[in-house]
Amino acid sequence: MYWLGNAPYSFADWFSGLFVSRDDLQQENEELKTRLLILERRALKYAALASENNELRRLLNSSEVLDDRVIVGEVVGVSPDPFSHEIIINKGESDGVTTGQAVLDAEGLMGQVIQTSQFTSRVLLVSDSSHAVPVEVVRNGLRSILLGNGETDELDLVHVPDTADIREGDMLVSSGLGGRFPRGYPVAEVSSIVKEPGEPFVTIQAAPKARLNQSRLVLIVFQPEERSVPENGQAAPDNEEAN
Repeated sequence: MYWLGNAPYSFADWFSGLFVSRDDLQQENEELKTRLLILERRALKYAALASENNELRRLLNSSEVLDDRVIVGEVVGVSPDPFSHEIIINKGESDGVTTGQAVLDAEGLMGQVIQTSQFTSRVLLVSDSSHAVPVEVVRNGLRSILLGNGETDELDLVHVPDTADIREGDMLVSSGLGGRFPRGYPVAEVSSIVKEPGEPFVTIQAAPKARLNQSRLVLIVFQPEERSVPENGQAAPDNEEAN
C-alpha cells in the first residue's frame, strides 16, 4: 500500500527527468562548443610543433653536410614592399652575423645578409630583382649568372650561349666566384629553355630550391677565416711550435 501510494510521485519525478529545459540544452551546447574549440586549438598547436620539428630535422641534416660553421635563425618579419623581396631574421651582431653572409634553408640558398643590427638582420632573397648569384651546372661545370626577377618561383639564367650544353632538370649550385657565396650550395633547377632563331643566347628559367615563401627556420653560414700568411709567403703549419 505504501509503494502504491508513492508510485504516482515516483513516476512523475522519473518522467520529468526525461525532459531538459531549453536553457539547459543551450548551456550544454555552448560548453561542448567551447571544449571543441579548445581541442581544435590544441590539435593545430601540435600540428605546428610537428611541422617545426620536421623543419628542424631537415635543417640539422643540411647543416651536417656543410663544411662551414652555421647557426640557426628564425624569420621574424617580411618586407611589406611587394617589389622588395626581403626578410628579417632574429640573429644579428650579437650573434656574430655580418653583412654578406649566405642564408639557406633546408633545401637551398635563400639569399644574403644585407644589413645587421644588434639582434636582427635583413636578408635579401635570391628572387629580388637586384640579386645575382654566380652559379655552375653540376653536370658539366658550365658557369653563368642567376638573376632574380621579382618572382618567388622563378629565376633567370643569363648569358648562356645557344651552343651551351644545358638541359631542363640540371641542378645549379653556387660557383663561389666573387667570394660572396661559398661554393656548392644548391640554388635552383633549370625548368625551361627557349631558343630563339638568330639569337646568340638562350632564354632559361630556373626554379629556386629554397622555399622562399614558406621556410621559417634558416641557416646563417660562417665561412672559415683565412689563415694569416707571414712575410715569407708560406703559411705556418697548424699545431706546431716555433723553434
